[in-house]
Amino acid sequence: MLGIKRYTLLCCLLLCSGWAQAQERSYAKEMAATVMHIWKDSLSMHPGRPVRWTYDQGVVLRGIEALWRRTHDDAYLAYIRQSMDHFVQPDGTIRTYKQQDFNIDNVMPGRNLLLLYKVTGEEKYRKAAETLRHQLQLHPRTKAGGFWHKKIYPWQMWLDGLYMAQPFYAEYAVAFGEDSIFNDITRQFTLMEAVSRDTKTGLLYHGYDESREQKWADPQTGRSPHVWGRAMGWYAMALVDALEHFPDTHPGKAQLTAILERLAAAVAKYQDSKSGLWWDIIDLPHKEKNYLEASASCMFVYALAKGVRLGLLPAKYRKVASKGYKGIIKTFIKKDEQGYIHLHGTVSVSGLGGKPYRDGSFEYYMREKVVVDDPKGVGSFLQAANEME
Repeated sequence: MLGIKRYTLLCCLLLCSGWAQAQERSYAKEMAATVMHIWKDSLSMHPGRPVRWTYDQGVVLRGIEALWRRTHDDAYLAYIRQSMDHFVQPDGTIRTYKQQDFNIDNVMPGRNLLLLYKVTGEEKYRKAAETLRHQLQLHPRTKAGGFWHKKIYPWQMWLDGLYMAQPFYAEYAVAFGEDSIFNDITRQFTLMEAVSRDTKTGLLYHGYDESREQKWADPQTGRSPHVWGRAMGWYAMALVDALEHFPDTHPGKAQLTAILERLAAAVAKYQDSKSGLWWDIIDLPHKEKNYLEASASCMFVYALAKGVRLGLLPAKYRKVASKGYKGIIKTFIKKDEQGYIHLHGTVSVSGLGGKPYRDGSFEYYMREKVVVDDPKGVGSFLQAANEME
């Protein structure tokens, strides 16, 4: 029997412990408040530019969705719906979307549509999602069967493109019983790893040109010259998000899990030991002008933490994610005078080819602007924070 004093002390300790846990800071909620303040609707996603259907917003809304699932606060669901309803018409058509562009980026917001269809049952969301599924049926492919990144980038696969299409593809397969889709998803990931992975480092190069016609493409391998952090981050997030929906009995699940394990080992190896973060060009940490980059760091934290939670990765990677998350909070999160937090340190964009031409050189990557509250970085931070919390 416990004495009265010891019993009282124990109760106090338990109560204090519970209170402390209840008072634990939620960076996910704080960043969501910032998002809903600075981007009140789709029109203000990029002030000064015409509103358009874009993956940038889709990434942010995925972060908001994760917070809604965790908190059950319907204000977050309402925000997602408001954002999507700006584009999705009553007949299911999507404003500003053009299938003939065959831009793989435009498939990504389909995940927001699938959520809304599951929750509301409204046919317009199903029809809009089917439009994006139809794009993938017609989308041009490499001779080996990989989706082109865009029609304007023929014969090219970029790491980014796996995130833009494959998780939607997997969710769609489950929602509408198209099991054969998982064969194609497996092909997309295995092809991308086969053509982009450096066997010495385990890292993946940003892009691949099957035709070898691009100036940035190595004439022997077709690879772009460098390992860009966010590109690898997109691929890592794509893997865990797609695997979450894979049937356990499908042979592709084991294949993609093995890819994730190889990727995780490389990511952990190249984590900056001091800050816990990752560099914009991952394997050149000491090269002049290179810098620690926020969006890639958020993506790796998310992918590693989720991989462990889903039982796809060993528990040791949770420590890698935790160190990275602490580094993100310390280095990139700043509070303004109004009390809103903001994400610093995200490169606005990096690509290959196009006009003006992007040659994939180290100097090119270093020329791109580093900005505050880029949607890709903010959305990735929301997802990482939710996973860590």
